Amino acid sequence: MSVCVNRVVIVGNLTRDPELRVTAGGTAVCSLRVAVNDRVKDPTSGEWGDKPNYIDVDVFGAQGERCAQYLAKGRQVAIDGRLRWREWQTPDSAKREAVSVVAESVQFLGAGASITTRVSEGRSAAPTAPATTTVVADDDLPF
Repeated sequence: MSVCVNRVVIVGNLTRDPELRVTAGGTAVCSLRVAVNDRVKDPTSGEWGDKPNYIDVDVFGAQGERCAQYLAKGRQVAIDGRLRWREWQTPDSAKREAVSVVAESVQFLGAGASITTRVSEGRSAAPTAPATTTVVADDDLPF
């Protein structure tokens, strides 16, 4: 028996405003695009820099509705979910494929971070209390 794990955790910034739509069955779906940076070394200069990765995320149900209501381009989010691979054919018969993330929880980070949404067994839970932030002086860091 083989064990398969399909789990993704990303923290990044939204590259556009959320887009909310409704499926034929009446389920709300919010589409997000999140930019997450990789640190890469330039082979010619030897300097380190950031290389962005753009990740499509789908958020379903009431959680998706909250994302559409409270999030905007530039906002930082933490997403916990699973990968989904899909394929389709364009009107001109070209085959297309894509990998995206289906969010199971979305945490709003940064300025105005006051809602955490979470899905448990297919049902959305009420938002949790806002996270508190503790400011620590550089002199207090152990490194």
